[in-house]
Amino acid sequence: MNSRRNFMKKSSLAAASLALPYIGQASAADDARLPFKISLAGWSLHKAFFAGKLNHLEFPLIAKRDYGISGVEYVNQFWMNKATDQDYLKGLKKCADDNGVTSVLIMIDREGNLGDPDETKRKRAVENHVKWLEAAKFLGCHSIRVNAHSTGTREEQARLAADGLRQLSELAKPMELGVIVENHGGFSSDGQWLTGVIKAVNLPNCGTLPDFGNFKLASGEYDRYQGVTEMMPFAKGVSAKSHDFDAAGNETHTDYAKMLDIVVHKHNYRGWIGVEYEGSVLSEDEGIKATTALLKRVGATL
Repeated sequence: MNSRRNFMKKSSLAAASLALPYIGQASAADDARLPFKISLAGWSLHKAFFAGKLNHLEFPLIAKRDYGISGVEYVNQFWMNKATDQDYLKGLKKCADDNGVTSVLIMIDREGNLGDPDETKRKRAVENHVKWLEAAKFLGCHSIRVNAHSTGTREEQARLAADGLRQLSELAKPMELGVIVENHGGFSSDGQWLTGVIKAVNLPNCGTLPDFGNFKLASGEYDRYQGVTEMMPFAKGVSAKSHDFDAAGNETHTDYAKMLDIVVHKHNYRGWIGVEYEGSVLSEDEGIKATTALLKRVGATL
């Protein structure tokens, strides 16, 4: 009787495992039907990277093996002192190439304010970003993501941010790289302000990276759908921010159907959309899978 029960149990487990396709195969089939490409933002795994539980050099492998995702968005905070380390860059590129993963972009933080009121500090911030441009070029990225932080009045910050972004974009142009700005705090979370800055820069390689969730201002919440709508004409990437999910698998802060309709239908975007899970209820692993599943489910209806 025990042996029969064990046989039945093993048979049930085998049947269940056969019913669940290998995530890489499922992803390839799903992605072929999507009007956009899915990438994985490294920040989705920031707890594991900062804790040393994952090796950042294996990030492309992790994206492909664990989540069936074939594009990665690096975050410089996980390898701040490695931008000019050729052995590190070669290792990262080899991992991406060996696993058929595209290096999409590098998100840059903690390198100074491109809109600093002090001209010397602003110029130094621009110079600090150059090594990341060079790293992005080596890895095959299309852009670096930067911030438009500054201080002063609304108008002063716009002028200063435009100046720093213009300087950096001019340096990026010969490398055929984009300099893209995320709504990431301060006035940059105001869609009208940020698009005004991009217009002032007036260079084709300077654009935006609309993030579904970063629209908090000192005065309150900026309408995320309006903000993304304003940013999309200049978008060279999109960040699918997620925090919490309901029982049906929908993100509770952002209506993904409404947001993807803006991105895909209204602005004909066909590029990379990065999974960026920042929640605390689900684990990072579960949050990435939930966000990816939601993108695919909604994307398949577009």
